Amino acid sequence: MCGIAGFVIEGEVPDGAARLAAMAGTIRHRGPDGTGHHLARTSSERHSIGLAHRRLAIIDLATGDQPMTHQEAGVTLVYNGEIYNFPALRAELEAAGHLFRTASDTEVLLNAYVAWGPECVRRLRGMFAFALWDDKRNRLMLARDQFGKKPLYIYRDRQKLVFGSEIKALLAFGNIGVQLDHASVSEYLVFRYVPAPHTLFAGIEKLAPGSYALWNEGGFDVRSYYSPPYGDVPTRTRDIADPVAEFGRVLDESVRLRMVSDVPYGAFLSGGIDSSAIVASMSRHSGQPVKTFSIGFKEARYSELPYARLVARRFGTQHTEIVVSADDLMEHLPKLVWHSDGPVSEVSNIPIYLMSREAAKSVKMVLSGEGADELLAGYPKHSAERFVGLYQSLVPSAVHDRILVPLAGALPYRFRRAKIAVAAMGLRDPAERMARWFGALTYAERDRMLPQRTHRSLDGRPFRASEKRSPLERMLYFDQTSWLADNLLERGDRMTMAASIEARMPFMDVTLAELMAQLPDCWRIRGTTRKYILRRLMADTLPREILKRPKVGFRVPVNEWFRGPMRSYVRDHLCAAGSLARAICDMGEIERVLGEHESGRQNHEKLIWPLLNLELFHRTFTAQAVSPAPVEAVPAKVCSTN
Repeated sequence: MCGIAGFVIEGEVPDGAARLAAMAGTIRHRGPDGTGHHLARTSSERHSIGLAHRRLAIIDLATGDQPMTHQEAGVTLVYNGEIYNFPALRAELEAAGHLFRTASDTEVLLNAYVAWGPECVRRLRGMFAFALWDDKRNRLMLARDQFGKKPLYIYRDRQKLVFGSEIKALLAFGNIGVQLDHASVSEYLVFRYVPAPHTLFAGIEKLAPGSYALWNEGGFDVRSYYSPPYGDVPTRTRDIADPVAEFGRVLDESVRLRMVSDVPYGAFLSGGIDSSAIVASMSRHSGQPVKTFSIGFKEARYSELPYARLVARRFGTQHTEIVVSADDLMEHLPKLVWHSDGPVSEVSNIPIYLMSREAAKSVKMVLSGEGADELLAGYPKHSAERFVGLYQSLVPSAVHDRILVPLAGALPYRFRRAKIAVAAMGLRDPAERMARWFGALTYAERDRMLPQRTHRSLDGRPFRASEKRSPLERMLYFDQTSWLADNLLERGDRMTMAASIEARMPFMDVTLAELMAQLPDCWRIRGTTRKYILRRLMADTLPREILKRPKVGFRVPVNEWFRGPMRSYVRDHLCAAGSLARAICDMGEIERVLGEHESGRQNHEKLIWPLLNLELFHRTFTAQAVSPAPVEAVPAKVCSTN
C-alpha cells in the first residue's frame, strides 16, 4: 500500500526532482516506509515525465521498493495497492519466459504490462492505482481498479498533466489554481459526496473506476475496461447447483487471498454480520488468534461493542475496543478534512480513523466488511426500491407532493426512515431518487438552499444500468458505481491511510460480484430478510444474536451532539462572518434547519453534517493558500445560539 504522484509537462523541468519530492511529501502518511522518484524525457525532448512514490511495506519488505523498472522493456512503474492473484499471474508469466528478481506483486504487475500491454488490467484481482512510463513507446499509462478502491486524481491543461493518490499532491506541484467548483457544491448537497469524475476543486477530476488512461504526445485517451455486471443484460454462464456453497467458497477464497502479508494484520469488527463473517473466515485460515478492533460510543444505544464482544469470544480473537465522544469528533475533524482533500462525507469517518490509529499500534493491514451491503442488498432502501413502480402507479404525483410529503415531513424525527422512504419513492427521476435515499436534499430543497445555484445534469454512468435488470439490481449498480467508489471506498482509503494502515475488503472482489450477478434477487432479499445468502451461509457459524439483529449501520450519535455539545461549534462555523454558507446559501434556510434540529422537531443531521464539513473544507483549502499541514478550524462567534 502506497501513495503515488507525478507529472507530464511540456519542456524541460530543471526542478523536477524537487517538485516530485514536494508532491510525495504531502502524502507521506500513505507510505512512511520509503520514497523514490523517476525522471525521464520523451524521445522528441518535448516533454518531461516525473513519477514519485511513497511506500507502506506489506509484501516483499526487502526488495519491493519503487519506482521499479523493467530494464529490457524500458518500463517504469509506481503503484498503490495489492494484486491478490499475483502468485497465479507470476506462475503464468514465468512459464512464458519472464524473469523475476523480487517476490513482490509490483514486479508481477510490471511484467504483466510487458506481456499483455494496457489490457493487463483485465487480469488483475485486487485494488490498485498506478502510473507506468513506457519509454520505448513514449507512453504514460494511468489505471484504477475495477471498483475504485484506490483513488487517482488528474489535472490537465495545455502544458501539463499532473496526477496523484491525493489532491494535495497535485496542488504541491504548483501552478494549479485552487478554485471551488460551484456545480460540485450543488451535487455535494444532494448526494453528500461529489459524484465522479468531478471534485470540489475546479479542474481536478477522478479517473473513473475500472478505467485506464493513455497519454502520448498525440493526446490523452481514457478507456473503460470494467463495469459492475448489473450494467449488462443478465446472462447465465453456468448452472449453480448450490448457490450458498458456491458463495461461501468464493468468499472464503477472497478472504484467504487478502491475508497474504509479510507484516502483522487484523480485522475491523463492528458486530454486524459482514465483519463477523470476515473474522470467522480469517480464524479458519490463521494459525494464531486474529487481532480485532471495535469502536463504540458513551451513548450505549448507539454502541455495537456488546455484539462485537460476542463475535470476538466466539472466535477467540485478540480484541481491542475504543470509545468515542463528541470531543473526539471536534478535535479530529479539521485534520481529517485535510486528509480527505474535501468534506468528511460520513460522520463515521472519524471513528474509523480513530480505530485505524489504534490498530496501527500493532498491525499494518486490516480486513473489513466494506461493500457487503452494496453487493448483497443490505440496506432498507434495497427492500423499498422493489416497490417504487407499484407506489408510483397507485399514487399520483400531485398527491405525493402536496399531501404525503408534507404529512411525512411533519412526523417527529424518530420516524427518520419512514420520512426518507416517502420522500424518495415518489421521485420519478431515477437519478434524483437514487441520490435521495442516502442524500441530504431533493432538487427542490437544493434550489431553496442555493438560490444562486450552478448545477449540472446527472445522467452519467451510475444511472445506466441495463433496463433488463430488476429495480433492485439497477439500484445495486448505482451503489457499486457511485455510492461506493465516490463515498464509502474513498473514505475507507483516506481514513486508514491517514493512520498509515492498509485496509482490504473481501466483499469487494470481482469474482464474488460476478457470481452474485448470476443469481436472482431472491438470494439477496427473501421476504423481509436482506443479505439472505450471507445469512444462510453463516446460520451455523455466527451467534444467533448477530444473525437476528436488525440493520443499524455504523451510527454515530451526532444528531444528539448537534443539539448538545456540538451546538455552538456548528453555529460558530456556519454563521460566521465570511463563512462559505453565508456566501452561497440562503441563511433563512440555514436558521430554519438549525432551529428545527436544536428544538428536536426534526433530525437534520444529514444536512448539517455536510454543511459543517463544507465550511471546514473552505477554510482549509479554498479560502487561503494550501499549506503542507492540516489547518485547524478557528470558530468566530458571530450569531446567536437560539
